Amino acid sequence: MTQPVSPPRDSTDKVPLTGQPPAWRGMVARADVRTLSLLGVLAVLILIGGITKPDEFLDTRNLQLVLTQASVIGVVTVGMTFVIMSGGIDLSVGAIVALASVWATTVATQEYGFAGILFTAVLVGVACGLVNGLLIAYGGMVPFIATLAMLASARGLALQITDGATQIVTIGSVLDLGERDAYVLGIPPLVMVFAVVTILGWLILNRTTFGRRTVAVGGNAEAARLAGIDVRRQRLYLYLLSGLCCGIAAFLLIILTGSGQNTNGNLYELDAIAAAIIGGTLLSGGRGTIVGSVLGVLIFITITNIFALNNLQTDVQQIAKGAIIVAAVLVQRRTASTT
Repeated sequence: MTQPVSPPRDSTDKVPLTGQPPAWRGMVARADVRTLSLLGVLAVLILIGGITKPDEFLDTRNLQLVLTQASVIGVVTVGMTFVIMSGGIDLSVGAIVALASVWATTVATQEYGFAGILFTAVLVGVACGLVNGLLIAYGGMVPFIATLAMLASARGLALQITDGATQIVTIGSVLDLGERDAYVLGIPPLVMVFAVVTILGWLILNRTTFGRRTVAVGGNAEAARLAGIDVRRQRLYLYLLSGLCCGIAAFLLIILTGSGQNTNGNLYELDAIAAAIIGGTLLSGGRGTIVGSVLGVLIFITITNIFALNNLQTDVQQIAKGAIIVAAVLVQRRTASTT
């Protein structure tokens, strides 16, 4: 008697292997390796700074300066990380910071005091983000083109408002936040704001449906749409978030410099994108970490500080940054091809 022949197994059928770790554990492990690598790079830079200029670099005032400078571009980078993770890009962040800072420091705005300056800076940033979001999400424009247009428009409007002059802040309550008397346990207020923004960004990305939708849209927008995610609305929210971060950064910059200038935020877009890439955010979207982006900011600011203390020219700094960006992208491509 012949035995019944079982149908051939399809080659796509997978038999789960007992004891095999879930895929998410591998992702967490890779993220930990990236974070540890960035911490290692930062430690090496601190060591170099301590060796080349021990008295100046390790001075408390200099370390406070490094953290304060990192705070402004760091807040912008948090918003940029969300945008890039969704598969987009925002080239207008530097120009938005400039526009928000000059609009918030006009004589008319300063008449409303501290609250007027803060409200105006945030409102201008959110309004610019709204325009970007509407053009990209509902207007069908490519993010590169839409934000490039915003860059040119915001820079032009900032120049028109100031007429090329520096607008001095006269509100004491704003200026006082930049003084050492306002430091809490040796920590500048700007650094505390940066820490709060970073923590909130991490929580939103890793503990909310908004963060999961951002990753889904960046990974595969069509699949996200079929899964019930309103992709256009999500992209609008992301550019609003980026604009909000720019408005906060503009207010921090006003505190730091005590003025508003149309040249504020120069090349912030490049620094923010570079920091996000160094931190492990994929330019194609779908992957990234807030912690990595923050470490990327600290690495760039530390490099700039070491170069400045050693009297190296600005062009050398830019060449070094460019080399780091290229290396980071090559590492990303290699990692993506092996996973």
